[in-house]
Amino acid sequence: MADEQQSHPLYASDRELVDQLLAASEPSDAQLVDLGRLFMRYSGFPGALDLQGDLDKTLRLWGLSREQLHLRCRAIWAAGYRPGAEAAPQAVGSGFDTADQDSP
Repeated sequence: MADEQQSHPLYASDRELVDQLLAASEPSDAQLVDLGRLFMRYSGFPGALDLQGDLDKTLRLWGLSREQLHLRCRAIWAAGYRPGAEAAPQAVGSGFDTADQDSP
């Protein structure tokens, strides 16, 4: 049937993320990118209507149109954003400190 709603395999984790986005008053770059990718994931998807409605609601709460979201996401990616990069700084070196072994 064409009217049958489908279940998305990532619905549960996406639902949690959308709830976090709804709670954000000033979105971070990562949250803007997350909202943009969720719009892409659910665009044309025949189901998860509650989630899709909450994506639109998040845009309204943040005072953005889809076009503004798209432009901001493009600027974020162009500036070098990479998912997870801000959460875990890269360690430099081997982590082995030989200074303590040099003393007599």
